Amino acid sequence: MLKFNRSEFLFIRNKLNINDIVNFLKINILDKRISSNFDIKDISSTNNLREYSVLFLENNIKFNKKNLNNIILITNNVNIFEDTNYKDVIFVKDLNDPYNIIINYIYSHDDSLDYLDEFDLIDNSLISKNAHIHKSSKIFNNCVIGRGVNVGRNCVIKNNVVIKNTIIKDNVTICDNSSIGTTGFGFDLKKRGTNSLNPQIGIVIIDNNVHIGSSCTIDRGKIDYTYIGKNSMIDNMVHIAHNVQIGDNACIAAQTGISGSVEIGNNVTVGGQVGFAGHIKIGQNVVIAAKSGVTKNIKDNSVVAGFPAIDIKEWKRKIIKEKNNGH
Repeated sequence: MLKFNRSEFLFIRNKLNINDIVNFLKINILDKRISSNFDIKDISSTNNLREYSVLFLENNIKFNKKNLNNIILITNNVNIFEDTNYKDVIFVKDLNDPYNIIINYIYSHDDSLDYLDEFDLIDNSLISKNAHIHKSSKIFNNCVIGRGVNVGRNCVIKNNVVIKNTIIKDNVTICDNSSIGTTGFGFDLKKRGTNSLNPQIGIVIIDNNVHIGSSCTIDRGKIDYTYIGKNSMIDNMVHIAHNVQIGDNACIAAQTGISGSVEIGNNVTVGGQVGFAGHIKIGQNVVIAAKSGVTKNIKDNSVVAGFPAIDIKEWKRKIIKEKNNGH
């Protein structure tokens, strides 16, 4: 798990401790078991437990008890609440409201009305006073580079690019009109609208020697990060949603859409207009034909096509059969 300092990208709006959380969430709390009171310094995910933090947990995942020191757990799963390994735990009906209340109280984030950034106009682009751009990199016209963004050596950022909440390593090219570090599509299906969006407080990490085409959008992680691996090639008009992890040497053709929390292995080739369902895993050395709909995990070394995507030989037999039957 790569580490980053969240405070470089977000403003800390208010301090919060466990007793404050209990008071804020009163109407949402079904039950609680509290044995301590400490100041909250961060937000944890199941992949990255941070000390003195809040962890929102829906699924029953077993953790080493030692790793849960100084972490308060908020869950809507009664089995988790009844697990006595968790000494500081709050049981709620739904996680969305508690998550939104706590994050919006602690952080002034990119979607907050009071989020502030200070910019300098440099070579026709707005560069945050809190961004770090290596002198060997080139920023073209009309770009906006936001708070905390770090651009490494020998990078090329072309016209009209917006970058925020992002760490870019060396030798990266981002082409015209792309937006990196944008807000992920997190919300409650039962409670829609802009006021119910789940704040996205993670970042994007783009590794060395990546090429990103024109008019792409890469959403930042919800809590941790969205990651693009070394030597990857992203074509024009590709959307990569929050928490997606793409391995090294990926090649992804135009108009592909990758839903949230998809994991893609190394050396994967994706044809144009492919759609990925969320929370699935794509193995190493996989080839996915154009216009495929990927709805389930794909094993290493597979070549797939169709909707839903299946082994390409089986897909071809299916097409021939349908054609012979007059379809």
